[in-house]
Amino acid sequence: MSAIGELQRLNTSTGGPPRQRDTKAALLFLLPWFAGILLITAGPVAASFVLGFTDYNLIQPPEFNGLENIQRMFTDERLHHSLGVTFTYVFVSVPLQLAAALGLAMLLDRGMRGLAFYRSAFYLPSLLGSSVAIAVLWRQIFGAEGLINQMLGFFGIEGTGWISDPDTALSTLIVLNVWTFGAPMVIFLAGLRQIPVMYYEAAQIDGAGRWTQFRRITVPLLSPIIFFNLVLQIIHAFQSFTQAFVVSGGTGGPSDSTMFYTLYLYQRGFHSFDMGYASALAWLLLLIIAAFTAVNFWAAKRWVFYDD
Repeated sequence: MSAIGELQRLNTSTGGPPRQRDTKAALLFLLPWFAGILLITAGPVAASFVLGFTDYNLIQPPEFNGLENIQRMFTDERLHHSLGVTFTYVFVSVPLQLAAALGLAMLLDRGMRGLAFYRSAFYLPSLLGSSVAIAVLWRQIFGAEGLINQMLGFFGIEGTGWISDPDTALSTLIVLNVWTFGAPMVIFLAGLRQIPVMYYEAAQIDGAGRWTQFRRITVPLLSPIIFFNLVLQIIHAFQSFTQAFVVSGGTGGPSDSTMFYTLYLYQRGFHSFDMGYASALAWLLLLIIAAFTAVNFWAAKRWVFYDD
């Protein structure tokens, strides 16, 4: 009884049981994070939802206009065009990026001297690919007098202005996104390291070739990692903005061939000062990303395999 009384006295003097004190300390350390969520994320999100039902030009107070902004979306031809450009960018660049990341990860998984250096070097584009500096460099490389045309000229091939040609401008941005394969590559490499070698050894004994091993062993066991990278890269591709803004000079040109959805949203909000409509567009983008994510999770039941 004396021990129990001493423990109660100790808890009272130190502010409560150890678990309660740890909870208070954790909440104290999490307080800046909660403040950031409320002030930087949740607050602006709620404000954009309200502004989506208003006519707001950033100068005068917003005026409620009901569903007018939503109705405008059905007749906005530039919006429809920007959706087409964005969908093309996502559906082409993401599969190519993941294929390149997986192929290189399998190559590195075989082991080589200087693996840490190559892994870091291949990861570097993922850190720089969305930067303004790389976008400016990309514009110079694919310009009329850029590095690509200089290389083609060395072989006697006359190049074109890849950035200034509506037929090829979007392709240059797709190549840029594929080039930033470093992040999914590192994740694929980590997943490959978790596949037991005995599966491949047993398959070799049964006479399975490399393609059969890849299709029957690597892909099924790596499917959760493929699914994870697919969801992340689709979300990232839909949010792409800097590349198109810098390469096109903020216009989405030539002929709106690089008019990403995010760039069009930016133009409506900060060029035309139509912030109410831009807020509605932002929520449409959120719904599109949520729909694609939901479809991926639904389809994952058919092709993603877990150990259990």
